[in-house]
Amino acid sequence: MNMQSIASELESIIDQHAAALHAIPESKLLFKSSPAKWSKKEIIGHMADSAQNNIRRFIVAQYEEIPAIVYNQDKWVIIANYKDYNITDLINLWQLLNKHIVAILKNTSVEMAQRKCRTESLQTIEWLAQDYIKHLRHHLHQVLELEPVAYP
Repeated sequence: MNMQSIASELESIIDQHAAALHAIPESKLLFKSSPAKWSKKEIIGHMADSAQNNIRRFIVAQYEEIPAIVYNQDKWVIIANYKDYNITDLINLWQLLNKHIVAILKNTSVEMAQRKCRTESLQTIEWLAQDYIKHLRHHLHQVLELEPVAYP
């Protein structure tokens, strides 16, 4: 799959699910099945965090040799305090960050897509972009209560 196809797939996912995210009642967004689990609102925040970290990977890996870009997802969710975040702003943030990723991916050449970044393992930008979409679908399906999508 090339970067243009990955970008188009991401754009389609954003367009397909943004309105549904906005339609979820706040009470449903705040519910936590246990204190150790994230609420749907916190999952949306996590998706925004993931977008931010992947933007960094997709850009930095194009000018640095094998950057290491990892993050502590639980700390990000806690520190950003998504449970108290304005939900419209949070969904808009998620949407705009992903539109930015689409623009970055569309501008990533075939050669640059093969450059590498270290996350938990060493991967190409192209692999990270495909994995990002799998991760995004997994969480969107959780939040929107759609058929589960497995993600390792």
